Amino acid sequence: MRILLTGSSGTIGTRLFETLLSSHEVVGVDIRRNKWNSELNRKTVIVDLRERKEFARLPEHFDIAIHFAANARVYELVKEPRLALDNMVMTFNLLEYARRNRIGGVLFASSRESYGNIMDDEAISEDRVRLDNCESPYAASKVSGEAMVQAYRRAYGLNFVMIRFSNVYGMYDDSERVVPIWTRQCMKGEDLIVYGKDKLLDFTYIDDAVDGVVRAIDRFDKVGGNVFNIAYGEAVALLDVANMLKRLLNSNSRMVIEGNRPGEVWKFKADVSKAKKLLNYQPKVAIEDGLTRAVEWYKRSMFAGK
Repeated sequence: MRILLTGSSGTIGTRLFETLLSSHEVVGVDIRRNKWNSELNRKTVIVDLRERKEFARLPEHFDIAIHFAANARVYELVKEPRLALDNMVMTFNLLEYARRNRIGGVLFASSRESYGNIMDDEAISEDRVRLDNCESPYAASKVSGEAMVQAYRRAYGLNFVMIRFSNVYGMYDDSERVVPIWTRQCMKGEDLIVYGKDKLLDFTYIDDAVDGVVRAIDRFDKVGGNVFNIAYGEAVALLDVANMLKRLLNSNSRMVIEGNRPGEVWKFKADVSKAKKLLNYQPKVAIEDGLTRAVEWYKRSMFAGK
């Protein structure tokens, strides 16, 4: 299969890119070079997806376009909402590129932020997105992206699969997300700021997330038109994640509890039964095992000799 992958230098994009290369022809697209894997750079086109004219630099004739490119830090988009508009523009431009080049389908990376905060104890299934639960500009950019993808299917016959990720963590992430930033702070003995003492989130190890995407690609013709939660399927307290990291890193960092920040989801557990049924998806890496693997990777790849 010939695949176009946007956001190919990002965390999930990098891991997916190197996974797909064993069985598919893949062209990566990103605004920056890949810092982790020089081989991927030889297969990556540097393009600003906000500019439609730059799409002329891309090859044509792909079977599937996977759209991961986005400004993906929720609180950063609360502080600078124009970054959410960038997400919307990139999605529109990618869909237009797919339509004009008769690409067979689009796999759109969405987020559990689309659900907002649903105030019950049930695992959240894919049919529970509501506009009035939208908490942040980032969530709005993902909901609008999902709506645009749906519109292109109805208006132009463009097939799709949408995947809603939840707190993906692991290798190739040196961002300000909670796992890498707490890992850095634990190693330096700095305070860990926990935004929300009662926050419960569904953490997904990166290889489980990539496995879900690969399964959707392999079954694209059969499962087109579907939305899937790709997560572990358990809610974990943020405080527990901090304590696990402290223990794994033998850190004396102090935890500082602050309130939930505006725009952030503070309670989420994914219902992954649909992905299990239609994709044969089986998440394998529980949080403590995943954090152990992540810490080992950080020590080996980012903090060696420090």
